[in-house]
Amino acid sequence: MARRKSKAKQEEEFFQGLAGMAMLGGIAGTYSLTKSWSASMVVGVLGVVGIAMLMISIQRKRTERLKRSGIAQIDKMDGVQFEHYLGHLFRSQGYKAEVTRAAGDFGADLILSKGERRIVVQAKRYSKNVGLKAVQEVQSARAHYRANGAWVVTNSNFTAQAYELAKSNSVRLISRDELVEMLLQMKVKMLTSKKTNTNAKTSA
Repeated sequence: MARRKSKAKQEEEFFQGLAGMAMLGGIAGTYSLTKSWSASMVVGVLGVVGIAMLMISIQRKRTERLKRSGIAQIDKMDGVQFEHYLGHLFRSQGYKAEVTRAAGDFGADLILSKGERRIVVQAKRYSKNVGLKAVQEVQSARAHYRANGAWVVTNSNFTAQAYELAKSNSVRLISRDELVEMLLQMKVKMLTSKKTNTNAKTSA
């Protein structure tokens, strides 16, 4: 079974298809009006150039966004560092986060709690897509820790089989795209908090 494509890959394929349509549409439309193949080819090429420039602009913005998120630093972490960083991330979202011991964790790297919610989290700092095993382990951890939620978080992505099993077992999968969004939100909160504290000290 094919792996689920990332958002960036889906966007890339969309713009490639759009470029093809722009070229063909421009050629056909111009030829129907002018009956000139040379003019039609010029319009088609201009359409492709326009789409290419748009793709470059979007790619540049995406690169800047990734840089702001700090995901590149996470890619260099080891597993334990990643777990502790996720603890910091989830605390910024209002959870009480406990990192479990490295050995004998029964499939949960972190335990989150907020009100009556108790969530077991498995952290996967991977360079490849995460498969079925992580979903199976966190599902077992949910029963062991008597949690009412189970998440797998990775700096990468998941296989299609992992998505399918997670869906049938109500396991939340947080892939690279969603993790980047969480990191950006945390940095905004930290910046806002820092400005608030600075203003409070200035006015005191």
